[in-house]
Amino acid sequence: MAAIFQGLGAATALSPSNCFDSNKLHYSSRRSLSGRKASFFVVRSDGSVNFASNSRAHRAQQVITNAVATKADNSAASTKAGHELLLFEALREGLEEEMDRDPHVCVMGEDVGHYGGSYKVTRGLADKYGDLRVLDTPIAENSFTGMGIGAAMTGLRPIVEGMNMGFLLLAFNQISNNCGMLHYTSGGQFTIPIVIRGPGGVGRQLGAEHSQRLESYFQSIPGIQMVACSTPYNAKGLMKAAIRSENPVILFEHVLLYNLKEKIPDEEYICNLEEAEMVRPGEHVTILTYSRMRYHVMQAAKTLVNKGYDPEVIDIRSLKPFDLHTIGNSIKKTHRVLIVEECMRTGGIGASLTAAITENFHDYLDAPIVCLSSQDVPTPYAGTLEEWTVVQPAQIVTAVEKLCQ
Repeated sequence: MAAIFQGLGAATALSPSNCFDSNKLHYSSRRSLSGRKASFFVVRSDGSVNFASNSRAHRAQQVITNAVATKADNSAASTKAGHELLLFEALREGLEEEMDRDPHVCVMGEDVGHYGGSYKVTRGLADKYGDLRVLDTPIAENSFTGMGIGAAMTGLRPIVEGMNMGFLLLAFNQISNNCGMLHYTSGGQFTIPIVIRGPGGVGRQLGAEHSQRLESYFQSIPGIQMVACSTPYNAKGLMKAAIRSENPVILFEHVLLYNLKEKIPDEEYICNLEEAEMVRPGEHVTILTYSRMRYHVMQAAKTLVNKGYDPEVIDIRSLKPFDLHTIGNSIKKTHRVLIVEECMRTGGIGASLTAAITENFHDYLDAPIVCLSSQDVPTPYAGTLEEWTVVQPAQIVTAVEKLCQ
């Protein structure tokens, strides 16, 4: 199989991951739910929600209203010329641009070929690039993830799609012992320029096994970078940057953000894999968040502003390593920190972020760090119970009020 992949193109040196033009960085912002006949919805940049008409439309509207709040009014990308894309379309556009640019880029995973992926991120790519560059695999995550790592060792740049992030637990051995460590254990003889991506997070009644947040599982693996996209703009920018990186990168996507729509620039751009995004400047408290919780935080921020508070909201985006420069500068200004995550409380991203802030910026804090996380329970199937396990905007408002007393 490695020989097949080697036939895709001659090995050439690519731009290293740190070759980014910082002047191109702009600070701003699908799978139909498998096995469910849910109505199709689009969340627009102004916060409005459009639904296809079917019997579940009212129920979907209730859930999505809580899931995605209105975007920040100061979004830079929304005021520039460009084209509107849904988040899953932005991922596909970034992937397609990199496949056009470099013949070594290839995709593999379950149903990524002519079906177009379970969330349609790879739709149309098999017709354009052929079955070898867009390879449908058996239902065997350990096998095709290991194959992707081997392909990366031979000079290709594979993107491995997990149909659901929870399924990648089957490939944990390959990701940990091979993907993260081979560059070191080979004495630098091999680089592993692979991207592992897929949907995760608490969806809309997908049940415990399909509502996994694996950030906490993968963060301890040496040699792995992790990023989480939250808008169409940074989804495309992070996808392109991850593909060009010489390091293995895990790109976390959220199942409830695939249909978020935003205008993105027509010209090419790349987001830095190690930079956080300033979503809303403020003075009173630093709120650190990522992925879907960005929208819960921005929903809460509107209430907080009406109550006289001025929160600073940062989408950390880089889950490993943390952008401690941006985070630290904010803490030195506000002296208070609230972390909001969908990850589990025990051993989650919030716990690691709390430790990093305590070690580096303890003297600048005027109050203890507060971390709002999901409860340490399997995600219930029942919609009302599922909502109770995840941080809601009202809890964020209450936490900020207590922090700023």
